[in-house]
Amino acid sequence: MEKKEKNEKLHMARHSLAHVLAKALVELYPSTKLTIGPAIDDGFYYDVDLDEQLTPDHFAAIESKMKEILNKGENFERKVVSKEEALKLFAGNEYKTEIINELADDSEISIYYTGDDFFDLCSGPHVESCKNLQNYAFKIHAVNGAYWRGSEKNKMLQRVYVYAFADKKQLNDYVAMLEEARKRDHNKLGRELELFTTVDYIGQGLPILLPKGAKIIQLLQRFVEDEEAKRGWLLTKTPFMAKSDLYKISGHWDHYKDGMFVLGDEEKDKEVFALRPMTCPFQYQAYLNKARSYKDLPLRYNETSTLFRNEASGEMHGLIRVRQFTISEGHLMCTPEQLEDEFKGCLELAVFMLKTLGLHEDASYRFSQWDPNNREKYIGTEEEWNNVQGIMERILNHLEIPYEIGVGEAAFYGPKLDIQIKNVFGKEDTLITIQIDPMIAEKFGMEYTDKDGSKKTPFIIHRTSIGCYERTLAYLIEKYAGAFPLWLAPTQVKVLTLTERNNGYAKGIYDCLQAAGIRAELDDRNEKVGYKIREAMSMKIPYLIIVGDEEEQNKTISIRGRGFENKSGLLLDDFLKRLNEEIETKKI
Repeated sequence: MEKKEKNEKLHMARHSLAHVLAKALVELYPSTKLTIGPAIDDGFYYDVDLDEQLTPDHFAAIESKMKEILNKGENFERKVVSKEEALKLFAGNEYKTEIINELADDSEISIYYTGDDFFDLCSGPHVESCKNLQNYAFKIHAVNGAYWRGSEKNKMLQRVYVYAFADKKQLNDYVAMLEEARKRDHNKLGRELELFTTVDYIGQGLPILLPKGAKIIQLLQRFVEDEEAKRGWLLTKTPFMAKSDLYKISGHWDHYKDGMFVLGDEEKDKEVFALRPMTCPFQYQAYLNKARSYKDLPLRYNETSTLFRNEASGEMHGLIRVRQFTISEGHLMCTPEQLEDEFKGCLELAVFMLKTLGLHEDASYRFSQWDPNNREKYIGTEEEWNNVQGIMERILNHLEIPYEIGVGEAAFYGPKLDIQIKNVFGKEDTLITIQIDPMIAEKFGMEYTDKDGSKKTPFIIHRTSIGCYERTLAYLIEKYAGAFPLWLAPTQVKVLTLTERNNGYAKGIYDCLQAAGIRAELDDRNEKVGYKIREAMSMKIPYLIIVGDEEEQNKTISIRGRGFENKSGLLLDDFLKRLNEEIETKKI
């Protein structure tokens, strides 16, 4: 059986098992109101409105009831009913009723029965019988809160998550893989390593970067800004907020307002402001500061930008998806003839960053296009979209970029290349974006005088070179399990003493390291050296210098390090040369 066929069969089985779960919940808790229960990558979930709060203590009973239903071998039977009949069948369920009422009056609505005593609103398809599912292995693993249809304005439901695989071995292998992933989960490891924390009364999606995490972000920012400067990018610094007037010109007010933090009431206040969700309309003002000629182009503006986006509470996760974040944002104005070379330069910078950080092998590419069937999401005409997507397709093909197509994933003003990374649990997010925008420049009256004296509108490339710094830090934590490359490690060397007699010598070594620009710590506590070593290793510090009477007498040091044979009798100057070489080459 081909992989695609196997995946389709597994998806259908998971979808069918979701109905078995729904039936089990209704039998165990008759007041249950069912909503939706789709198959997902590792199983399925079902959102339910249930008076009793489900906990892990309930999982065994629910699984037992599911097995009982499967053992009966009941068939899945599809029936088609009218909208009127469907409303009668689900009269006591406002969630199903809401879905049905959104359908056309002449719709033929699909209902699936599991046995004679349970039915659910569903388009299918399903396996023929519960007998087909008896060899599948499943395990309830979580119950989380989920707003109906993802909106905080709606009721909070209980989302029951279930792993489901073709057999017990596959399930056990997957659970074991997840256990390993949890050890690398940045949301857990980042807190243990004192990189960041969160505080309930500050708010969800608003992490506090602790000194070690802030140091890594600082190192990344300086590195990025220096590399951008080498490539002709000019640094700007723009406001964190603006009047609604700015966003109305750019189109964000009409197309992105729900994702913004608005300050004020449009009906009551003379001026309404909003925190910026992106930097583009601000940086355009630098271009508009004076008249431009073709000789000024390409013009590249970059900025380390703090942005604010009103993410739904159910979407936020650690540092990967947050409400306030900092990004390596840039906007480039160019002529049509310059577009491909400038796009290539943006891509080369992004790839250079990924390779330097060791993330390149984990990246994939998506050509995000508009959805012509959802026109209200976008500005511009169909002709304009087809034209710019054709340009971008030719560029990507010419550069031999291996990409997948994401219909409906474009920005409202243009297509984009999204560079995707998966976290340790397999969830994919965008890290870096490069967008072609042929439309917003005209809205702001951005022009340049061409060689023939005519006024023309520049193309704009929106791009990030390393993406969101918080998200990048999350991926680095998971990639290296907290054991960062030396150049990024918040503490690069820790000096440990064997006895208090050696404190003065250790302090001298520590001072030399600090003077040489090495991020060092000194542990001269009156503790056993084994304890101090274990503690330092748990914090993933790359190198440990251990000094005792012998080292002090010989004016040497002993070293323990990652990927470094334990050595004694080394001179500090020789060790410093090794450190500096490793830092300067950004060795992984």
